[in-house]
Amino acid sequence: MPTRTLDQLKKHLRSGRVYRREDLARWSHSIDRHLKELSAEGTLKKLRNGLYYCPRKFAFGTAPADERELVKAFLRTDRFVVTSPNMYNQLGLGTTQLYNKRVVYNQKRHGTFSLGGRPMTFERRLNVPKKLSPEFLLVDAVNELDQLAEDREAVLSRVSQKAREMNPRKLGRAVSLYGKHSTQKKFQSILPNAV
Repeated sequence: MPTRTLDQLKKHLRSGRVYRREDLARWSHSIDRHLKELSAEGTLKKLRNGLYYCPRKFAFGTAPADERELVKAFLRTDRFVVTSPNMYNQLGLGTTQLYNKRVVYNQKRHGTFSLGGRPMTFERRLNVPKKLSPEFLLVDAVNELDQLAEDREAVLSRVSQKAREMNPRKLGRAVSLYGKHSTQKKFQSILPNAV
């Protein structure tokens, strides 16, 4: 039979939320035992060491953890942006390859980590946008040009066309904040007055 402390802990759990061990420790004196019990009964799902998910239950099973919630709990901050090389397709750069890669630009972690069975590549960056913008994606496409399985010259030619359609002030700011040195040089030759 569950202990009163375990019942108290359950009252603080919200369906769909991701928790760190230390978030839950304040409601339990035996947190490791309680986490093991809650995981065994399915109330919590262990995503990785110290990271737990309270599943949202539906008629056909449970929904996976929300990607943003998952990364936010892992990093202990909301200063990050999640993207993928597939996002470059939105810009009309002629990129056609499909990539099975999620990239998290952040200021804390670097490396590839599995979060809830999803591999994610964390890249530490000095500046991280609050949200994705076309300007950021264009700059990021040039930053990552060597990693793309595309014709680089063709992509760069389309980047040049797309850059001329964008607001030069916004693009110039994105280049200076998020562009690698080599990327900044490329944009200087494309739009000398904007950068």
